[in-house]
Amino acid sequence: MKSLCTILLLLFIILDGKSQEAPKAPAFGIKLSGYIKTDVMYDTRQSSASNGLREGHFYLYPDNVSLSADSLDLNASPSFHILSIQSRLHADVTGPDAFGAKTSGVLEAEFFGTSEADMNGFRLRHAYTRLDWKNTSLLIGQAWHPIFPTECFPGTISFNTGAPFTPFARNPQVKLTQRFGKVSAILTTYSERDFMGTGEDGTSNKYMKNSGLPPMNLQFRFQLAKSGLLFAGVDFKTIRPELKTTANYHTDEDLESLCGFATINFKTKPVTFTAMAAYMQNATDMLMIGGYAVAEVTDPLKAIKTYTNLNTFSSWFDITTNGTKFQAGLFGGYSKNLGAGTTITGPEFGRGTNIDYLMRISPRVQFISGKTTIAGEFETTTAAYGTIQLDGTVINAKPVTNFRVLVAAYYRF
Repeated sequence: MKSLCTILLLLFIILDGKSQEAPKAPAFGIKLSGYIKTDVMYDTRQSSASNGLREGHFYLYPDNVSLSADSLDLNASPSFHILSIQSRLHADVTGPDAFGAKTSGVLEAEFFGTSEADMNGFRLRHAYTRLDWKNTSLLIGQAWHPIFPTECFPGTISFNTGAPFTPFARNPQVKLTQRFGKVSAILTTYSERDFMGTGEDGTSNKYMKNSGLPPMNLQFRFQLAKSGLLFAGVDFKTIRPELKTTANYHTDEDLESLCGFATINFKTKPVTFTAMAAYMQNATDMLMIGGYAVAEVTDPLKAIKTYTNLNTFSSWFDITTNGTKFQAGLFGGYSKNLGAGTTITGPEFGRGTNIDYLMRISPRVQFISGKTTIAGEFETTTAAYGTIQLDGTVINAKPVTNFRVLVAAYYRF
């Protein structure tokens, strides 16, 4: 009996001690998800590597007319492809609190590769850490460009997700969000990695790096009633196209670019509507038409140049039904080359600088059964090619159109 009492006393002491311990911090955890996706694509017109990335899988716009010796348009020929490179893996990571904040992380990759030579290559999409306090959030790592709000983007079947009408890029960044009730202020500074600008040495992130100034993005998120969102903001960046001139003289000429944008989203039980309008300067790094150009050679002996932006207006809308077994949607986009607003001497550096405007309309349907989705989309994209003027605008534009039939199969996990 004495031994039993001793054991019970020791057990009571142990249990009482444990009850006095501080609650354990949340343990580390990883939740894996993703999908396997295969796209079957048929195009009525050719699209080069610069106008349709990864063998045309990421479609931007059709190629211009290219006449053969017998005056036939070589690009008015169809193409067909099947690719599964969009398949991806996603990991949501949770762990103990830090600095008084809830912590989380995301790691995501896919098989899209980093270049045409890296088809099927496993590449990083997202890799970031988040600290969440009551009204403040801090994100550090690679995530969507701040002009691509993840709560307001097109729901296309095509991997282009509305590009080149919507800004499309992922960037290493530091993003601070401060919430004030239904309004949030978001300040982001970022750099370039897989989505980069262009210049005399081709596509590179060195033009932004060499400026020594990180880009800044300030935007505000407004909660509209119960199911509406509005994002509006500005983006400012600086590049240094050259460190030395073609005559081997030092130059520190920079180019500053400013973008303004607004995105709205309304979700009801039957449908979701999203739209965006943006004024963009030098938006090559976001897969949009535009760029920059040499404005003037200020010192011919040293070949020192000044630069000016090529400006773009872009807008799009997307509407989709919200059924659990069947969904239908429609995307429409329009982009306009606004030129430089001043005389340029050339050359131009960018994407589609000889395009006056772009248009797209693409209806889609999705049939959903459990984790499997079969989807179809009919995408019509028109590019109006013309002659570049001294102010960077384009005249005598002649449109060419591609019709893409896309069928996709998803298996989500």
